[in-house]
Amino acid sequence: MKKRRIAILGSTGSIGTQTLDVVRQHRDLFEVEMISAGNNAGLLAAQAREFDVNNVVICNEARYEALSEALKDSDSKVWTGVDSLCSLVRGEGVDIVVGAMVGFSGLRPTLAALEAGKIVALANKETLVAAGALVTATMREHGAVILPVDSEHSAIFQCLLGAQGNTVERIHLTASGGPFRTWERSRIAAAKASDALKHPNWDMGAKVTIDSATMMNKGFEVIEARWLFDVDPKCINVVVHPESIIHSMVEFTDGAVIAQLGCPDMREPIGFALSFPARITVGNRKLDFAQLGSLNFEAPDLGRFPNLRLAFEAIERGGNAPCALNAANEVAVAAYLKGQIGFYDISRINEKCLAGLNFAANPSLDDIFETNAEVAKIADGCIS
Repeated sequence: MKKRRIAILGSTGSIGTQTLDVVRQHRDLFEVEMISAGNNAGLLAAQAREFDVNNVVICNEARYEALSEALKDSDSKVWTGVDSLCSLVRGEGVDIVVGAMVGFSGLRPTLAALEAGKIVALANKETLVAAGALVTATMREHGAVILPVDSEHSAIFQCLLGAQGNTVERIHLTASGGPFRTWERSRIAAAKASDALKHPNWDMGAKVTIDSATMMNKGFEVIEARWLFDVDPKCINVVVHPESIIHSMVEFTDGAVIAQLGCPDMREPIGFALSFPARITVGNRKLDFAQLGSLNFEAPDLGRFPNLRLAFEAIERGGNAPCALNAANEVAVAAYLKGQIGFYDISRINEKCLAGLNFAANPSLDDIFETNAEVAKIADGCIS
């Protein structure tokens, strides 16, 4: 396999640091051309030194001087702002762009990479949630490739590799159920962010972990799957699987189901996306079926986790509705993490913003950015 040059958008977050761990194990296969972070200049500088990175971007311009000072005696070029990020991902020195930024902020640089015909290993699900039609159209127009990094979508992708063109009947997205799977609604209502951040299986960043607790993360994955695999949302089923061993399944017209299994470790789907179509070792724990025992499944409870229902409503409505849901959710989750609102206020704010949306059936990119700004402002006004 020819050595691949990687740009990591969001290298200091959970996916970014695990991507670098995969690279650390395979220096002969990968080199890091560019890394970026929003605010964490200290860790970004340390990563730049360890991996001898050519280009380093800090999106928060207020942190530029600190990063420049930290790297002044290195060979790394230091940049700031999202415009720099968009320019650098287009460069000839980049083969694969890992989209690991959290939230709507990942949309512009992802589109820039796709416009340049790059391979995008996408972990930033909000990009497809907010602008799935535009993102996939851009990919097709410029001959780019999106390889999924989310464990569930990587699993579906791997199952489809064995489909040999046969018609897919249903996609089964598995969900862990999060930390509140067995809690009564009244207990969930009183849960603090510190409770919601205790995910039973996965090591993720704060925003994604809260989304997992509300099951909005699974709702966004439904929307993401609709665009990644060009399937009707009605063909996507969510099933709670608390062990997180089966990462997702694909069902065919004859009733046969192909599943992808593995221990819950994000380095596996990251490594597969970086090395595709090859498979590489990533230092993860291997399954021991004799020790595994039983695997359990249950239907999601939309009464206790209304965000999942809202996600299905948004994708059925289409247009800019998923963008609006994402915008409201980003504001609400940030407020919950700060202790400003309660757990069920997140879904309350999301539902209110979705109901009051200035709907656009076929939004342009400008419409998407306008929707995001407008709904974020409305959601912010709902926080008392």
